[in-house]
Amino acid sequence: MRRRMRAVLVAVSAAAALMVTTTQAAEKPIKIGIIGPMAFVQGENHWAGAELARDEINKAGGIKVGSQKHPIEIVKVDSNEIQSVPDATNAMERALTQDKVDFVIGGFRTEAVLAMQDVAMDYKKIFLGVGAAHEQLGLRVQQNYDRYKYWFRIAPIKSGDLGKVLFAGLGAIAAQIRNDLGKPVPKVAIVAEKAVWVESIVKAAQDNLPKMKMEVVGVWQPSPVATDVTAELSAIRRAGADLVFTAISGPVGIVMGRQMGELQIPAIPFGINVEAQKEGFWQATAGKGNYVSTLDTYGEGVEITPQTLPFVNAFKKRFGKPPTYTASTYDAMYALRAAVETAGTIDADKLVPVLEKTDLVGAAGRLVFDKLHDPVFGPGYVTGLAVQWQDGKKVAFWPNNWNGVTYKGVQTFKIPPQMMQKKN
Repeated sequence: MRRRMRAVLVAVSAAAALMVTTTQAAEKPIKIGIIGPMAFVQGENHWAGAELARDEINKAGGIKVGSQKHPIEIVKVDSNEIQSVPDATNAMERALTQDKVDFVIGGFRTEAVLAMQDVAMDYKKIFLGVGAAHEQLGLRVQQNYDRYKYWFRIAPIKSGDLGKVLFAGLGAIAAQIRNDLGKPVPKVAIVAEKAVWVESIVKAAQDNLPKMKMEVVGVWQPSPVATDVTAELSAIRRAGADLVFTAISGPVGIVMGRQMGELQIPAIPFGINVEAQKEGFWQATAGKGNYVSTLDTYGEGVEITPQTLPFVNAFKKRFGKPPTYTASTYDAMYALRAAVETAGTIDADKLVPVLEKTDLVGAAGRLVFDKLHDPVFGPGYVTGLAVQWQDGKKVAFWPNNWNGVTYKGVQTFKIPPQMMQKKN
C-alpha cells in the first residue's frame, strides 16, 4: 500500500513539474532590444513607441509562436551614438551577448548604425532599423545578401526618397514664393550638419535645384551639436537667400530655429530638422522657431492610414506629447509580431523570407519592403509629411494633391512676415 502511495505521489509530482515546465516555456518572453541614444529625444521616442506597442500586444495575449503565446519583454539599450560610435557598437554587443535579446529595433545616426549593423549581422540577429536614412544600409543587403539579409529598415525612407520628398516640398514653396513675392528664381542656402547621411542629399540639391529654377547661393555645414550658428546665418542673409534648405538631425536644429527668429532672417527654413519634429521645439526656441518647417512622419489631426490617429492620440495621452519619427518602433513591433506569427518561429533565417513579404498598414503608412529591405516609397505606401510651426502649433502642409495624394488634416503653408517685408 505504501509503495503504491509513493508511486502515486511520484507520478503526481512529475506531472506537476511537467506542467510548471510547460507553463514556463509557454510564458517565456520574447526579448526585444530597443537601441538608441536614450539621453536624447530620438532615443526617448524609440523607447516610447516600443513601450506602447509592447503593452498593446501583451494585453492582447502576446505573440503566438506555433501553438503557444509569449509576452514581449523590451530591453532598453542606450547606444550613446550621437556622441560615440564605439559606445554604440559596445551597446549592441552587450544587448546580444549579455541581455541575450532575440531581436533588435532602433538606431539613429548612420555612422553608428552601420557599425551596429555589422555587429548584429555577426550574430545573425534581425535588426529593424528605425532612425538612419543612409542608402548604404540597404545597399549592403543587395551587395552581400547572405550576410546582411537580417537588416530591414522601418523608418525613415532612405536618403534618396527623402530627397524626392524634400524637392517636392521645395517646389511647392518655391511656387508660392514666385507667386506671392514675384521672384522667378528663388535663392537657396543649404545648411546641412557634418554627417554622412546628408552627403547624397546635399549633392542632389546642388544638382537639381538649378533645374527647378532655383539658385544655390552656398552650402554651410555646422556640427550636429553646435550651440551657435550666427556666423552661418549672417552669411546667408548677405547672400540674399529666400529659402534655407536644412538637413539637420542633431540638437543644432533648435539653435538654428531660435537664432533664425532672433535675427529675423528673411528666409523660409525648410528641409529636415529632427528637433523641429518634437512638441518641445516651440518651448526650446522660446517661441522664436515660428515658420520653421521640416519633414515629419506624424502630424496631429492628420490621417495617413486608419492606424495613424489612434496611435498618435494614444501616444500623446500616455507621454504628454506627440511622437517623432523614431517612435516608428511602434510599427516595427507590429511588423515583427506579424512575421513571427506567420512563420511560427523566432528563428532569424526562417523569419527573413516572411519579413520580406511584409504588407502592413501601420501608423506611418503602408509598409512593404523592396529588394534592399527598404520601405517602398510613394502614393499608396509611405510618403511622410511636411510640417510647419505656426504660432505654437505644428501644422502639416504636404502632401497636398501630390501625385493625387492629400491626407485629411493637411493645411496651408505660410510665408513669414519678414519675407513679405523683404518684398516691399
